[in-house]
Amino acid sequence: MRTIWKGAISFGLVSIPVKLFPATEQKDVKFRYLHKTCQAPLQYQRVCTSCGQEVSQEEIVRGYEYETGRYVIINEEDLEKIPDERTRTIDIMDFVSLNEIDPIYFDKTYYLAPGEAGEKAYSLLCQAMAETGKIAVGKVVIRNKESLAVLRGYKNLLVMETVLYPDEIRDTALLPGFAREVKLNDSEIKMARELIENLATDFNPEKYNDEYRKKLLELIHAKIEGEQIAIPETAAKGKVVDLMEALKASVEIAKKATGKAEKSAKRRRVKAVGE
Repeated sequence: MRTIWKGAISFGLVSIPVKLFPATEQKDVKFRYLHKTCQAPLQYQRVCTSCGQEVSQEEIVRGYEYETGRYVIINEEDLEKIPDERTRTIDIMDFVSLNEIDPIYFDKTYYLAPGEAGEKAYSLLCQAMAETGKIAVGKVVIRNKESLAVLRGYKNLLVMETVLYPDEIRDTALLPGFAREVKLNDSEIKMARELIENLATDFNPEKYNDEYRKKLLELIHAKIEGEQIAIPETAAKGKVVDLMEALKASVEIAKKATGKAEKSAKRRRVKAVGE
């Protein structure tokens, strides 16, 4: 695993050297676009919209469009003039409870490993955060972008999550055609709660798999081997219009799937005998 950043966690007068590693990876199946006739990969070129010439990487500069069609050029020297000592520091500002932060704010996850001579301070921070039940909120600059970040414990190490700023979260009021107030009756709420309770369980990430990616890879390998692809027919689901009927049917299916229907019937039989 390659280090993508080196710096230090800073809070109070404490500084803990750390190294940053990507904690996640996307496993999407990637396709190349080909010419249908030649079946050769397409090549994309950087062409100037004004003169029509192909532009080399050395000729490309960074521009900010401040008005339509008008740009100001920003180069590396300009960026270096911005004073920011946090380019090598994760500055902790607060310690908060994790349940206070809505998941919509979380962006990307990184592993934090202790740097040279930082193991003891690193372990101390891990244990202190675990015992207080708090996570750290701070700021960090990575690749010329200042981000909010939270530090939390994960499997005996620290992870850093970059966090979106409030103005990066779109306002729900902008959603079109969404009724804010819907009248619900007690029986509907009771049935919906029963459905949730029947499906409730402990979170076990290993039970979830990307079935679509698995089938897509099977299809790809079969085509490589020249095999015929058999696509099973999907049974059509009956359309249920009535909400209560849909909830009742869903509760019964959930009970059968989790074995709770038999347990509920057994409890009713025991109760009847006792009476």
